[in-house]
Amino acid sequence: MKAIRRFTVRTVLPDALAPLEELATNLRWSWNIPARRLFEEISPELWDSTGHDPIALLGEVEPARLTELAGDSAFTARAKTLVDELHTYLTEPRWYQKNCDATAPKAIGYFSPEFGIAAALPQYSGGLGILAGDHLKSASDLGVPIIGVGLFYRSGYFAQSITPDGWQQESYPVLDPDGLPLSVLRHPDGTAAQIVLSLPGGKALYARIWQVAVGRIKLLLLDTDIPENADELRSVTDRLYGGGGEHRLLQELLLGIGGVRAIKLLVELTGVDAPEVFHTNEGHAGFLGLERISDLIHGGLSFAEALQVVRAGTVFTTHTPVPAGIDRFDAALITEYFSTDLLPGVDVKDVLALGAENYKGGTADMFNMAVMGLRLGQRANGVSQLHGDVSRGMFGPLWPGFDQADVPITSVTNGVHAPTWTDSSLVALAQDRFGTSDTTVADWASPSVTDLDLWTVRNGMRAQLVEDARKRVTAAWSAQNPGAGAPAWFNELLDPNVLTIGFARRVPTYKRLTLMLHDPERLRSILLSKEHPVQIVIAGKSHPADDEGKRLIQKLVEFSQEPDIRKRMVFLPNYDIGMAQLLYPGTDVWLNNPLRPLEACGTSGMKAALNGSLNLSILDGWWAEFYDEENGWAIPSADSAGDSAERDKLEANSMYDLIEYQIAPRFYDRDKDAVPKRWVESIRHTLSTLSPELSADRMVREYVERLYLPAAASARAIAKDKYAPARALAAWKSRLVEAWPSVSVAHVESGGVDSVPQVGDELHVRAQVNIDGLSPDDLKVEVVFGRAREGDTLVDTDRIELTADPASGTGSMVEYSGTVALTRAGSFGYNVRVVPNNPLLASPAELGLIAVAR
Repeated sequence: MKAIRRFTVRTVLPDALAPLEELATNLRWSWNIPARRLFEEISPELWDSTGHDPIALLGEVEPARLTELAGDSAFTARAKTLVDELHTYLTEPRWYQKNCDATAPKAIGYFSPEFGIAAALPQYSGGLGILAGDHLKSASDLGVPIIGVGLFYRSGYFAQSITPDGWQQESYPVLDPDGLPLSVLRHPDGTAAQIVLSLPGGKALYARIWQVAVGRIKLLLLDTDIPENADELRSVTDRLYGGGGEHRLLQELLLGIGGVRAIKLLVELTGVDAPEVFHTNEGHAGFLGLERISDLIHGGLSFAEALQVVRAGTVFTTHTPVPAGIDRFDAALITEYFSTDLLPGVDVKDVLALGAENYKGGTADMFNMAVMGLRLGQRANGVSQLHGDVSRGMFGPLWPGFDQADVPITSVTNGVHAPTWTDSSLVALAQDRFGTSDTTVADWASPSVTDLDLWTVRNGMRAQLVEDARKRVTAAWSAQNPGAGAPAWFNELLDPNVLTIGFARRVPTYKRLTLMLHDPERLRSILLSKEHPVQIVIAGKSHPADDEGKRLIQKLVEFSQEPDIRKRMVFLPNYDIGMAQLLYPGTDVWLNNPLRPLEACGTSGMKAALNGSLNLSILDGWWAEFYDEENGWAIPSADSAGDSAERDKLEANSMYDLIEYQIAPRFYDRDKDAVPKRWVESIRHTLSTLSPELSADRMVREYVERLYLPAAASARAIAKDKYAPARALAAWKSRLVEAWPSVSVAHVESGGVDSVPQVGDELHVRAQVNIDGLSPDDLKVEVVFGRAREGDTLVDTDRIELTADPASGTGSMVEYSGTVALTRAGSFGYNVRVVPNNPLLASPAELGLIAVAR
């Protein structure tokens, strides 16, 4: 018989074990090894069967065992010590408090549609969510005062299983929040705090607010599955990335508008500082800016004035390198939802203008969430250097006339949270030899760690992965074949002594899951080599609606099940954090072969590198900036191939060659102690050089120093004197936009160089500029110079501002002049440009206005 309803009953712990409750309900346990070991000691079997979930563990353990532990003075003393350490961690000054002065923001709102923090809280689908979770964890470790905002999905993303014929099947287990590390935000009288959104047709969407403790960070998750909502609205937060366009719009309205309202309630009810800076992690949360504009309009500002305030304190991060990855809605649907009381004081035409694709290549009557994010954020970034450049190209039409390098999108390369993703055996080695558990600062080049030490740890990681893979394949078989014994060969699946390559990620077509199958017989010979055998472990989920991605999985599963290679190649179902924490460390080589430049960053290879794994990758994402010929191998990109089939062939053959002729021989080249000395050199180099750079601590520090601090300064500057600067800036922008069609560079002349210019000469430049009644202070006139290439295109450019001499002009014409020193030989070219100039602008390109000499 099946239950008609299920819920979780929390255990009542003996007083002596009360510290366990506090430890279990703060997710810091997920990256604190002593806390995890304490929970494991309660019952190793239950710890494994509950997926390393302390709350589930405490709910399953027998009362007699709890009574026994309550009487164990050594255990209770350890529990109390860990709680005391947690209290210290939560309150002591950390990097942010020690290094940032009083001008640093008191709080930062960080909005993301998903957060991957721990397997015990499955609210993520892939890299975006894992990155957001790592961002919060490193912010906690550094003391950065972030308030996270997301949605609580009752069914998370989906659980994946693979049918006997290799087809992906999805299921959606319903989560019980009472069995998760969540607490409801409440009013003083005990009632649950709620936010509400007005919807078309007089309807309303209500959401309660769950709180999650992520170390020092408070994460708010909004949940619509409450009695106040009609049945069709209770399901708004049912699944991550589920439903059609209107369902997605409701989720994103809730995340952005509802998320800001949730923060206001948190501030009101708990007294925490309100955010001064808001970070929009992808376009999904972009509506947050409109809620803030509505509040400012209520305070007396116009829409244009409020927009300046919101832009000043907003950071927007784009994670997609392809237009197809951006959420877009029909403008008519946006009109329907904003022609309501949803945002008092905000006119629907102003909303539509923010997301309009009114630029070259755009589509009329579409509302683009990433475009809105860029227009609402004064600062924006991509997530690797290459992705920043790709983003400047993709979004360049928003700033017509500007060179791609001048498009105001910078980059902060992603990082990964080392304490979460570094295997405990490597942490133990660092602690034993260097006296630190922080593997990112350990001196891995030091002889204090021998080659044998490192190789022993790496062998242990690989053996751990092999054991886990066998368990997962056996469990999947048992789930599909109840009562039937698993095939005997499962016990021989993979070999703990064989070179192991890992590949795990989402399965959109551009990531090319099946590139390794381009020449099946070549791959077979590599796997089954007598001298240098190779094995491959693969995992990943395809979006439920992506049948092409599912066919790729099926093709790979079918190949891996062929009798001669089935022990050398395996697809592990239901890729999640728990699997990843064994998969990344257990692989010797991490494979990544996307179509360049479609990988925004690709943090899976980072996590492998933190454990001493070497990367084999196309030079895309993070690998394009960190590959140095010693930390792995680069698969050459066949960008000039005639078509996609030719490109796949060339790149697959390069991959096979690298594995067969370089990687495998080096792995099996052993000394008398069976240690591959040359391979271990690369492990040392990888750990020494990449660990600090790939750390999410580095990433979060960059966000603080390069984006959060400047955004806070801008937000404060524009809010002075009851927002007088915002009013002035809005009026100034309006005046400039109106006058700009008449602004031009009428004439340019130069002198000061001989007929054969030489290094050391000075070029004197004078430009006549029509400013059409604007003040010279409103403009910046610059000479842009660099190397002249084909078509007179300037590259490697520099700029020097020219000085105005109003007395030399007539009417609206003003002369500007300046000097350029010729400091390098070779082709030289220059031009003159005019851009807006205001101290409240973060970039000269901000308004998308430019005039250049013709």
